[in-house]
Amino acid sequence: MLLLTLAALLVGLAVFLLAEVVTLPARERAGSIRRAVGYGRTGTGAARHDSASFRERVLVPLAGSLAQAALRVDRRATTEAVNLKLINAGLGRKVSATGFLASKAALALVGFLVGQLVAGLVTPSGLLVGIAFAGVGFMAPDALLTLRTRSRRETLKAALPDALDLLAVSVEAGLGFDAAISKLTEHMDGPLAEEFAMTLGEIRIGETRQNALLKMVERVDIAEFSAFVRAVIQADQLGISLGRILKVQAEDSRIRRQLAAEEKAMKAPIKMLFPTVLFIFPALFVVVLGPAFLNISKIF
Repeated sequence: MLLLTLAALLVGLAVFLLAEVVTLPARERAGSIRRAVGYGRTGTGAARHDSASFRERVLVPLAGSLAQAALRVDRRATTEAVNLKLINAGLGRKVSATGFLASKAALALVGFLVGQLVAGLVTPSGLLVGIAFAGVGFMAPDALLTLRTRSRRETLKAALPDALDLLAVSVEAGLGFDAAISKLTEHMDGPLAEEFAMTLGEIRIGETRQNALLKMVERVDIAEFSAFVRAVIQADQLGISLGRILKVQAEDSRIRRQLAAEEKAMKAPIKMLFPTVLFIFPALFVVVLGPAFLNISKIF
């Protein structure tokens, strides 16, 4: 009972530290805004904001140390690669690469401790069990990030034809491409509209349209979207009618979405075969063949 209580306390502490580390970038931005609002003021409030808080003194160095430990364990990982994965998953502005790596190291440590406690209650080979739990904790954030990235890509693919239709209609009605993107962000919601809004913001602050679109391709990382951006860039360079290009891209994207839906529909019977064999057929055999087996057992 004491070991279980200790394990629960360790898990609770790890969850608290993990939440503090992961949400650190958002709090840092909020703190920067507060400092900017209170710039030039005097008094205890400004002094309190200038003084180093517990998070700045403890959690920031702790997150950096845990992130470095995670990078030492996984030699193939880099901060830039992790940051790109977070951007592709739509978490680039919520979770930093350092916080993500620190969460992996923290979960691995917690997994090792929990494995030691479980092994102490079940089997004497605690080291192997602890290493196994640590490996699961270390890989769990990557697995969750992969699932979120796949889900976001499916959402972006589903919304792309409608977005291209709206852009094509807006451009053919006489709007410029930037104004068409602004109209899209007003009438659509979701990850794709957020990406277009970010691109429009970059264009408005002085970024060229080509560079802003290429950055959006890096964030989205979808083949259909890459083809759309290449077509828009070529239309700008060659002076081709942008409305016609957008109309063709919207039709092509809609055909690809239809083919993907048909592919999923064709895979459905095969996926349904496994639960049918595992769960339905045994119950059916028991109901159909059960009386026959009972009669045979009476004979013998």
